Amino acid sequence: MTIKEKVYWHDTVEMPTAEPMNDLPSKVDLAVLGGGIPGLAAALQMARRGVSVAVLESETIGWGASSRNGGMALTGLKLDAELVEARYGRDLTRQLFEDSLASLTTVEQIITQEHIDCGFARTGHLLVANKPAHFTLLQHEADWYAHHFNHETRLIPRNELASEIGSQVYFGGLVDETSASLNPAQYVVGLTKAVERSGALLCPKAWVTQIEKFTGGFKLKTQRGELIANQVLVTTGGYTGAATPQLRRRIIPIGSYIIATQALPERLAQSLIPHRRMVFDYKHYLNYFRLSADNRLVFGGRAAFFPETRSSIRTSANILRREMIHVYPQLMDVEVEYAWGGTLDFAFDQMPHAGQLEGIYYLLGFAGHGVALGTHLGIKMADAILDGTVKELPYNAYAFPTAPLGLYNGKPWFLPLIGLWHRILDWIH
Repeated sequence: MTIKEKVYWHDTVEMPTAEPMNDLPSKVDLAVLGGGIPGLAAALQMARRGVSVAVLESETIGWGASSRNGGMALTGLKLDAELVEARYGRDLTRQLFEDSLASLTTVEQIITQEHIDCGFARTGHLLVANKPAHFTLLQHEADWYAHHFNHETRLIPRNELASEIGSQVYFGGLVDETSASLNPAQYVVGLTKAVERSGALLCPKAWVTQIEKFTGGFKLKTQRGELIANQVLVTTGGYTGAATPQLRRRIIPIGSYIIATQALPERLAQSLIPHRRMVFDYKHYLNYFRLSADNRLVFGGRAAFFPETRSSIRTSANILRREMIHVYPQLMDVEVEYAWGGTLDFAFDQMPHAGQLEGIYYLLGFAGHGVALGTHLGIKMADAILDGTVKELPYNAYAFPTAPLGLYNGKPWFLPLIGLWHRILDWIH
């Protein structure tokens, strides 16, 4: 079987195209840069509140990470909550964690209200320990969350792990029943249709090349012409570009890659992940995997840190298949049918950020947690802009850092070093 270098999820739904091509409006209240989940959610909420909105997307709506990810709607942030507390204190950490829980409810509500058929299910997630020491850390994590946040998780010792995963390579795990799964492409398409119904204008192939600020608003130059906006919200994630250099140098675009097997027999699929949870491991160079609705194993990871190219997709597919076989030797003879990549947005502190810089609003830095949190913060950011409360958002309470000594202008020359460092961390921890 020839591997399709294509996003598997895109074959499950008719993705938005550039046609018909709407004319750019001459003026709007809000221009949203980025047609992914955060931008669509913000546009939906703004339009619901009677604001004129144009979503400007350089490709087609939902083209980027929002439809290319693993379809995991998870609790928490990229960073462990205990580390967040050490940096920012108990009260702010509690706000951020409670927001992560609320984000899942927000997604569920939108899916129900807008009748989005995307397979949303509260399957929970399973975090597995790659080493015995990792399970000790999971025990501490479970106790910490229960004590500080009254959030219950469940430890699975190694001798009971077969009830959760058909693999012998892990040393225990931790289950959080709150997390959910969905088909991200179907979700983005449903969100797109909801935005269209709301009256917001979707403008694909409208790459913004320049933003000029003047008294009372902004002039945006795009590849399809110009428009005036009273306010601008940037949600471009790992594709943040030269039109917003002050934000580009705060975001590191990091590649993530995924393979999907051929559809598996029901009994085999059930044996791999009996409760169909979202699974990810404890490594810095992590793997994450799940079953699709048609019983494919969707297996992703940081096989390479550079954003996707044809060569990096092929190389990463081979790496991920080896990783998959290491976890599940019983899949040795199973064909990989799809392989693709996407680009995530990491801030230097690995935290999500929402605020205003040089007059432009931003919502960036989801670090792989953008499915649920991107939806939730898109709505919260829209309300905060309209209500004048952006400064009160918890994601605006800490600095949005740039690289030390100004050694970064948006071109991530240091990604090979980051990859090497993460491999070293996995070796020593």
